[in-house]
Amino acid sequence: MPQGQPAVVPDDGMTTRQRRNRPLLAVHTGPGKGKSTAAFGLALRAWNQGWPIGVFQFVKSAKWKVGEENALRVLGTSGEGGTVAWHKMGEGWSWVQRDGQDSNEDKAREGWEQVKRDLAAETYKLYVLDEFAYPLHWGWIDTAEVVETLRTRPGNQHVVVTGRNAPRELIDAADLVTEMTKVKHPMDAGQKGQRGIEW
Repeated sequence: MPQGQPAVVPDDGMTTRQRRNRPLLAVHTGPGKGKSTAAFGLALRAWNQGWPIGVFQFVKSAKWKVGEENALRVLGTSGEGGTVAWHKMGEGWSWVQRDGQDSNEDKAREGWEQVKRDLAAETYKLYVLDEFAYPLHWGWIDTAEVVETLRTRPGNQHVVVTGRNAPRELIDAADLVTEMTKVKHPMDAGQKGQRGIEW
């Protein structure tokens, strides 16, 4: 295992092992590509450790067939590694809020209620809340409630939240924040997403 040395060792009364193994809240945000991809990479590592994983997609429609879902579902039923449960709450809306999205708002709230139930029951060791920053940014779900729920979650449950425009309160509460920036993207030149790259 890599043996990196932290720049600071806090005087918090915890042992090195306790500090190393405390549950983390991670946020992947920003306008660049790769936020969900990074979260699914984390899920692969969690699967390899035998952790039960819950993926909650707050944007992608149940009709969409994405590669990460197929791969993690196959791995989750392989008998090796951890289990994987996959939940989709969206209708395929994107980071652009559209008119007439009441059903998506309701589905996002229902999804968050399920996450809260699973956190209380300690159902998973890793939660991937994919595109969850959007319903927070739009005010569909109360950010203060989310931060408090994640801050007081029981046990040793790790959570990663993805999506553009993550609220400042969530960023401040997180242990790990990565902002994906865009330098260049094929869409800038009029090229749409393609199989094997975007899904």
